[in-house]
Amino acid sequence: MATVFARPKLQFFGVSTTYVVRKITLSDLGDALRLGWEDFKAVPTHAIVLCVIYPVLGLVLFRLVLGHSVLPLLFPLAAGFTLIGPFAALGLYELSRRRERGEEAAAWDAMRVLRAPSFGAIFELGVLLLVLFGVWIVAADAIYISIFGYAPAASIPDFAQRILTTSQGWSLIIIGCGIGLLFAVIALCVSVVSFPLMLDRHATAIDAIRTSMRAVMINPIEMGVWGLIVAALLAAGSLPFFVGLAVVLPVLGHATWHLYRKVIRPDPNPAEEQPGPPIGHRYAADFPVSLFPWSRER
Repeated sequence: MATVFARPKLQFFGVSTTYVVRKITLSDLGDALRLGWEDFKAVPTHAIVLCVIYPVLGLVLFRLVLGHSVLPLLFPLAAGFTLIGPFAALGLYELSRRRERGEEAAAWDAMRVLRAPSFGAIFELGVLLLVLFGVWIVAADAIYISIFGYAPAASIPDFAQRILTTSQGWSLIIIGCGIGLLFAVIALCVSVVSFPLMLDRHATAIDAIRTSMRAVMINPIEMGVWGLIVAALLAAGSLPFFVGLAVVLPVLGHATWHLYRKVIRPDPNPAEEQPGPPIGHRYAADFPVSLFPWSRER
């Protein structure tokens, strides 16, 4: 059973907020993945539509890298997407949240995150992760240049031979993975439950980051294992040609929502959402606005 740790009150512009972090177990991680899989099975078409951009982006990225002779950045770019994954999965959190409440979870409902009261804070933290992603790419490029210089690899076999059969290549692997791990730990600490918390409880970015870091401090082993699970599944989903990410990404997105539910104690007094106005009659003049459900709720 999860152990509850009361977090001290935080003062932010005079507003006191308290989010209680619970101690979880490794079995909770498996349960979160199971629930994420259940969400994916319940809305597979919606999740794939939301995440198909990632395999397509991977293929485009692969071709872009080959065409511009920046092959050494292919792996850092692919691995670096794990840094911005928590921000990219916002729509999946919303679908899991609605399904949890017994509400309709259609594809367009994922776009409701754009109207969330805390979307400004969500965007701020998303920008922070994007900056972290950019710094990682610059660092990876600098590591490669410091070891191999500016001479580009002639082809994929030439690049693979250079990396796997030389001492410089193994130095690159060890140093690159070590520094990449540091970036991954930073991203995990600041975002493991931040985005679901801001979406669910309308927390500020500062409070969300502090709560996320406290969750990692209270559950260091469990969060470390979670990070390894995410990395392993993303690596498996990247083969072949990133196609598997169409399944892995939505499952992980949904599972992250359920992990948040296990780590953060639920709000004892949740705010009730106001139901939208009835749709009423539709007129030809409303086209094409009527194609977008959220536009009729105003």
